Amino acid sequence: MSPVKFELADSLDGLDFLRIKSLFRTCKINVFIIIPQARRPRYIVALIIKARMAVRWKILLLICAASFVSYVLRTNLSIVGETMIKDLGLTQIQLGIIFSAFAWGYAIFQFPGGVFGDVAGSRKAVTIIAILWGLLTILTGIVPGRSVATPATILTILIVVRFLVGVSQAPIFPVIGGAIANWFPVSSWGLPNGLTSTALTLGAAAAAPLLVLLMKVYGWRESFFITAPLAFLIAAVWWRYVRDQPADHPSISAKELELIHANRQAQVEEKGVWKRTLKDRNVLLLGASYFCTNYVFYLFFNWFFFYLVDVRRFGEEQAGYFTSAQWIVGAVGATLGGFLCDHFVKRYGARNGYRLVPIPSMILGGLFLLIGSVESGPVAAVALLSLSFGCTQLTEGSYWSAIASVAGKHASSAGGVLNTGGNAVGGIGAVLVPITAERFGWPAAMFTGSIFAFAAAVLWFFIRADVAMAQDPSARSAKIVE
Repeated sequence: MSPVKFELADSLDGLDFLRIKSLFRTCKINVFIIIPQARRPRYIVALIIKARMAVRWKILLLICAASFVSYVLRTNLSIVGETMIKDLGLTQIQLGIIFSAFAWGYAIFQFPGGVFGDVAGSRKAVTIIAILWGLLTILTGIVPGRSVATPATILTILIVVRFLVGVSQAPIFPVIGGAIANWFPVSSWGLPNGLTSTALTLGAAAAAPLLVLLMKVYGWRESFFITAPLAFLIAAVWWRYVRDQPADHPSISAKELELIHANRQAQVEEKGVWKRTLKDRNVLLLGASYFCTNYVFYLFFNWFFFYLVDVRRFGEEQAGYFTSAQWIVGAVGATLGGFLCDHFVKRYGARNGYRLVPIPSMILGGLFLLIGSVESGPVAAVALLSLSFGCTQLTEGSYWSAIASVAGKHASSAGGVLNTGGNAVGGIGAVLVPITAERFGWPAAMFTGSIFAFAAAVLWFFIRADVAMAQDPSARSAKIVE
């Protein structure tokens, strides 16, 4: 970062420079106070602040910003959904189908999105998809109303647009998962992945009260138009600063580069990686467990705000704050889970270390969901359900770090498989939840989430994150890539 200089002087001639060590040593901030020798009627002071932060942490800040914006622009429909369907003449089941369209687009293009990230590189990939986020958000706001189109036409348009939103959002986490694997040292991937999940939960937390406010002041359509430029801003900053490989960044030091590359296994040029990725036992088991975990995630993502308003009878504004609180609990869980993941892996090794967070977390998450769904007190129920969601977010760092451990430099492709499993369930849950609620009541719909949570925990007992994905036999004679 270039020095920031504040001058209250018309001349700096003949000044003494007094250096004062900053108390903010963790950020390595140097503070200089410039005091003039000569006594003048006007007192002259200049303050220079120079902050030094490792490049990989700046990259992580941008990754977190992209995650934040991604979730603001995908959570929007779950917040405006109830108001929108009343305006457009749609039903709750039809809203579930629209939610499902996003989930299927998101799930189907996870693996292709991961391959796209491997081929194009994170710099180009995130820039392109962020631009698409902004354009599709605007398109959602201009969907025709009942005065110019039938409900069937409106429903079809929304299904297509939300499917495309899912397609454009699909590559983001496989791509940034690969970027973290490239930019951070081995065995230190848990915290960055956890912080990425923290950022997405904070994005969703911000979206709830923000969109409720925008709807009240401007309307539900305008809420899309006002938030869309966030995506264009991310695209511009990302393209300007990020590089695919640490060695290509103009600001990185030799010391940081050595730290990032320490203890990495030699990589070889390989062919047919995507085929071996799809056949790898541990990649598939991680995808299956993430499928179960994200059933619970999508239950909250799609239906929590609706549940608070329609079932628990909270006002929209209060429901917005409670929805925000649920995501904040998730943010705390994601950060803590990432920290614990790194700690356990370093202490107990990859096989057991990656298991020690998700197994108890998903068991507790299932129990909190079960108890919260039958709790008669609305505030206590919200607290229990928020804890259930927080437990799902505790596992994020473990899933993404484990897939990177198994797949190595092909973390983007393997992350696509992981996220395919994690989001194919969204298309199922978006329709299964309202149908179950309509026929058997909302406690039964919530109980389906508990079943999936317990299944996610059981699958972790069979995952071996210490076993690397099999190499192409022909790679033994291939050229070693430094």
